Amino acid sequence: MHAIAVTPGPGDVLIEVHAAGVNRADLLQARGAYPPPPDASPILGLECAGVVTAIGDGVDPTLVGRRVMALLDGGGYAEYVVAPATQLIPLATDVTRATDVTRAAALPEALCTAWFNLVGICHLTAGQTVLIQGGSGGVGHVAIQLARLLGARVLTTVGAPWKGERCVDLGADVAIDYHDDVPAAVAEATGCRGVDVILDVLGAGGLADNLRMLVDGGQLAVIGLQQGRMGELDLGRLLSRRLTVHGSTLRARSRKEKAAIVAAAAPYAPYIEPSVHAVMPLRRAAEAHALMDDPNTFGKVVLAVR
Repeated sequence: MHAIAVTPGPGDVLIEVHAAGVNRADLLQARGAYPPPPDASPILGLECAGVVTAIGDGVDPTLVGRRVMALLDGGGYAEYVVAPATQLIPLATDVTRATDVTRAAALPEALCTAWFNLVGICHLTAGQTVLIQGGSGGVGHVAIQLARLLGARVLTTVGAPWKGERCVDLGADVAIDYHDDVPAAVAEATGCRGVDVILDVLGAGGLADNLRMLVDGGQLAVIGLQQGRMGELDLGRLLSRRLTVHGSTLRARSRKEKAAIVAAAAPYAPYIEPSVHAVMPLRRAAEAHALMDDPNTFGKVVLAVR
């Protein structure tokens, strides 16, 4: 592969990509189900880690040569990518090992998604109880750690006992097998109280149970549609129990919004350890996508570019 000379515009940087994280949004885009926003790169890849090699006007010149992780609008599956300087999280200056940079590539999208939904939207605070649906997923395992840092009690759902054990190691208080009766298990774990916040990747298939498991005034944040996009909503339950259902995506948000999200989430980055299930060369991206759909995968898959 040969690099193409690119001059970053005002407020942007050019990153020499060392590794790129794989997200479910990449799989959807590859299938034609999640088109990139206007002006975003059509190349896959919503996060990366690497080295800043050039800057545009208005960018701190000391960033040149720094190792960074970055939240991208697209384009991470490449040797070089342009990103807004406000969407960078600099790595510690003593981070030099390839393994550290590879792990960093797995964090920005998951961390920013988890922070925006748990804190930015639902205002999760210490002492509350949160249910993370799909705790072994790319966002889920990071959300567990973030919620623990926030001082929340963390419940999560998983598809196998070994995944539950790993989620507990990451900070979950209770891991529930989603093949069982999840509402009953949540009721048992909370003394029939329920949970204050639910971070959901299921969509339509989990809607009814999610609303049942919330406390009065509870909040449901839907970030995925793994069990469908069309579901029935009991508005009577919503009204009588003062429940709130949020839906959000990160990619289409404005630069200003993403800058604020990255700035707020970045302080948590040093305390969260992304779980990288596998590292594969960029040329094997299709296999990496298949691995993301494998039920034996825990956490993220990362593409090594260099």
